[in-house]
Order: sequence, then structure tokens, then C-alpha cells
Amino acid sequence: MTEERSQCLVTGATGYIGGRLVPELLAAGHRVRCLARTPEKLRDHPWRPDAEIVKGDVTDAGSLAEAMKGVDVAYYLVHALGTGRTFEDTDREAARTFGEQARAAGVKRIVYLGGLTPTGVPEDELSPHLRSRHEVGRILLDSGVPTVYLRAAVIIGSGSASFEMLRYLTERLPVMVTPSWVHTRIQPIAVRDVLRYLVGSAGMPEDVNRAFDIGGPDVMTYLDMMQHYAAVAGLRRRVVVPVPILTPNLSSHWVNLVTPVPRSIARPLVESLRHEVVCDEHDIARYVADPPGTPMPFVESLTLALRRIRDAEVITRWSSASTAGAPSDPLPTDPQWAGGSLYTDRRARRVEASKDSLWQVVEGIGGENGWYSFPLAWVVRGWLDRLVGGVGLRRGRRDAKRLRVGDSLDFWRVEEIDRGRLLRLRAEMRVPGLAWLEMYVGEDRQGRTVYRQRALFHPRGLWGHAYWWSVAPFHAFVFGGMAQNIAGAAKTLEADRQAVEGAEHRDAEDAVRREARQ
Repeated sequence: MTEERSQCLVTGATGYIGGRLVPELLAAGHRVRCLARTPEKLRDHPWRPDAEIVKGDVTDAGSLAEAMKGVDVAYYLVHALGTGRTFEDTDREAARTFGEQARAAGVKRIVYLGGLTPTGVPEDELSPHLRSRHEVGRILLDSGVPTVYLRAAVIIGSGSASFEMLRYLTERLPVMVTPSWVHTRIQPIAVRDVLRYLVGSAGMPEDVNRAFDIGGPDVMTYLDMMQHYAAVAGLRRRVVVPVPILTPNLSSHWVNLVTPVPRSIARPLVESLRHEVVCDEHDIARYVADPPGTPMPFVESLTLALRRIRDAEVITRWSSASTAGAPSDPLPTDPQWAGGSLYTDRRARRVEASKDSLWQVVEGIGGENGWYSFPLAWVVRGWLDRLVGGVGLRRGRRDAKRLRVGDSLDFWRVEEIDRGRLLRLRAEMRVPGLAWLEMYVGEDRQGRTVYRQRALFHPRGLWGHAYWWSVAPFHAFVFGGMAQNIAGAAKTLEADRQAVEGAEHRDAEDAVRREARQ
């Protein structure tokens, strides 16, 4: 394996794996270019100044051709899962386009991360998710560009969908009614090992064109994984009541009900657990050596993931990528809406606190901190969203204190952040239209701190107009209460700060007096 540094193209950089791979490639000395449909989502990543960002899509041959100029290694880390019944067709065409453009551009290596398929199971019996991932791998292997196809089962890391599903099922259900798939054997792998293999694959010999199974050192059932999680998290051993009649479809509803993972993602995860997914080989170690202690044992990967969550060091989450079916249009400018409808709800309040204190409250909104108004209304809206297949209110936050563009925030996504001044959120809940919520921190002509809030809604059809007017009577409680309580929270924070500063000042004065007496 050569140590040559390469020009790498990373697709899926706004997603869970891609967002973590970029800094690892940079740390290894490679040059990185990211292909993103919405480059603005990468603006606040700490590695952004060191990487090149280009706008494009894997389904668009023109943008791919431009992005692949001068590229040595191209990482394919995207899929169309959850975009509808035709997602397999979309995946197929995207992979073909990617392979064709890579070959035309003279790319030396494609690296693809797919799913581990069970041995001996006919392809038509695989879940649509696994079948599509496997087909993408075959297409890339046949593209004429040497390809490394890494096949992983369950990836364990802070913020991964598999980890979040395991975490919430175990934490919230001390007594569990479980389907038969919890007894299926699985070979999980830590996300840091996945990243190590992805980075190492950039230096594969030119004649390597094959799939590699990658997994951790432990093989266990999903039930074993839940019991291990309970032990690591300091929980009592879980009581399990098996119910074999729970199909993957019913199980996905159950997962959707208990965890933050929506059914559109839960179902393919559950379906992929119907069959045993255990590595048949570990040939990857011939090309990407395993240092001592790697691959990481399962319990150690759980411990590390929980530590990352506790220390607020979650780099990316499963919800970092755009949610399929959710609105993705940015907030429009007024000229684009000429002749259309744009409903608004405006609120403003003077705040007896500094702008810094107010901004801290604004940027900390959502997740465990809540939405500062009528909590029951937000909870009910979240449940209703889950019932119709939406993301609901339980995605929480990546970081308890800081946000960045592209972050998911309960059933919103951060569309714009001008730190200290503006936070704009775009709704990803199921609504008949497009919705945004803006929060401003400013001051009036007398220099006093002012909080301004604006909710906007662009209705889609008659149902959209009916929706707005049906919820408008509650805006005074929801949005009015939010503005009032945010102002109140900022005032309390300011008072707490002043109390701490006063105590520190008094302690310093006492220390000076004691020293003078000596």
C-alpha cells in the first residue's frame, strides 16, 4: 500500500459518515473536495477552511464531471433511501452516472461503503435497502475504475442511527416485547474503524477491485447488544418478552414510537436485521493494517459513544443529512413570491438582559431545553408528525450549546445562523407548505436589548391555507408565549451571571484584604 497523498472527492459530506471522513482524510495529508447539493450546510464545519466545496449532485453528470477533474480517489457515500418507492431506480442510475464520470475523468480509485449482505440468502429475499446497496456496489465494481466496496453491518458511534435506535430502545424499555430479529447474530463495527478503513482504502494497490467485509471482533445478537448497552449505561438488565409475530413492518412502527429514528429510516434498519450479518473474511487487514486494540470491541465502542454524548463532542449525527420528503427550499426573497401567499406571525419584546445572554438562550433552544412555550402543544405536534411519517420532535440537538448550519433541531433544521444576531430554522415536520422560524437579537434606538421573532408559512394549495387559519388562534399561546419566555430566560441568565461575577469580585477583594493584613 502506497503512502502517496491524493486528491479525494467526498460525496455525502453533509451526512453522518461523510462529515467525519473529511477531517480524517485531511489529517492523513490528503487534499479534499466535497460535492454537496447545498454547500451552505458545510459552512460551519471546523474543517471547512481546509477543504474545497463544490455544488453538485451524483445524479447530475455535468456537475460530477466538473467535480471529478483532477481527482485520484472518489468516495461514494450517498444513497436514496427513504425518498420513495423508486429509490432503487434512483440509486442505480446515480451509481452508473458516478462510475461513468469517474472513468471519463481518469479517477484512479472509487471507495464505496455499503451494507453487509447475509451469506447464502437469495437476492430477491434481501430487504430493498440491502438489495439496493449491494447492486450499487456491483455497478461501481463493473465501472472500469478500480473500486473498493466496504461492507459493514451495524455501525456503532455517537449519533449513528443504529446507535440511537439501540440506545433509546434500551433506555426507555426496561421490559421489552421483542420480535424474532433480536435473536439474529450481528457483527457490529465501531465508526472509528469504518473511518480507518475508508481512509486506508485510498492507498489500495491499483489492481484491487473487490468487496471487503468489515466488522468488529464481537459477534452477538441484537438482544446481547441491548443488554451490553444497559450494563455500560448503568441500567438494570432488561426483561425481554419474545413475540415472534412482530414483523419488520410492525417493528419499524414500534421503533418509530420509542426512539427518535423515524419509520422511514427505522424500517430498512430493522429489515436488514432479519438475516444473520457476519463477516466471511477479514482480508481488508492485508491492505489496511489493524493497529493493536483494533478493531474496537463492542463494549468499548459503546463506552466511547456515550462519553462523546456526555461531553457534547458529537461531530455528526444520523440526522445531519437532509430528511427525505422534508421541505428543502431556502427562505425565499420577496420578489420570488410576487402573486403568492406568505403568512407571517411577528413578535417583539424588550429584554432586560445583555445581547450575549439573549443569544445564549436563542442558540440553546430545543432539545432538552425545549421551546419556551406551551410544552404540551409542542409534544402533541411532534406525536402527530410521527404518526404521519414525519421526523417528530425527538431528534434533539447535536450539541447542547452551539448550532451550525445544517444541524437538525427537533423537527427543524438550521438554515442560517449569524452568530449573536440571527437564527433561522426551516421546518421538516409534515405540513401542507413550507415553514420557517426566525429569531433575532438586536437593540432599539436607546441601546436596549430587543428580541424579535418571525414565523413564516407558504401554503401549498387549499389545504395549506386551511392549515394556517386552523392553527392561527393558537399562535398567541405558542409564539407569543415563546417570545415572552425567551426574554424571561435571558433575564434570569443575566441575573445568574451577575451574581456569579459579584461573588467572584467579592472573593477577590477578600483575598486582597487578607494578603494586606499579612
